Amino acid sequence: MSVPSLAEIEQLAAAQGLLLRLQVRRWLAITSLRVVVARPRTDQPPLLLGELKGWALPLPDALQLDTMRVQGPQTQGVGALIWAATFAWALESTPCRSARLLAIRDNDLQHRRLVRYFKRLGFAPIREVGAAAADLPLRLVWGGAGLLMRGDCAAGLERAWRMAQLASAA
Repeated sequence: MSVPSLAEIEQLAAAQGLLLRLQVRRWLAITSLRVVVARPRTDQPPLLLGELKGWALPLPDALQLDTMRVQGPQTQGVGALIWAATFAWALESTPCRSARLLAIRDNDLQHRRLVRYFKRLGFAPIREVGAAAADLPLRLVWGGAGLLMRGDCAAGLERAWRMAQLASAA
């Protein structure tokens, strides 16, 4: 399977009547990223369906993914488009080849769902982040406790792309 480019992912979104946009800002060595999927509306601003926020340092394992949210009606495939665009951007525009995220532990049921979802994207557990003093920096970065996970950007792109294609065909 060939890995899609960011332009191809944007074309798939457009074919579904969706806008896929990336907002990238650089400050010194830190690059912040916001990926948004929205539905255009007549005489109104686009309807936000989903977004992901993160940041990267110019290192192979320094893509940190923070907030991922999908909301509203008719959002099938929105998450997959966001993940595919995020991984494609990392591979095309940064030296980052792996990403980290925290499956936050707000409640046990939601935490289990997040872990299962992130594993489907190819993320693997690194370690629990809890109340230990050594966990304080990670808790400050991600704003809570949970399971720290790492994923390969190329493998994540392949998985998210397949999911996005399946959703667009449905």
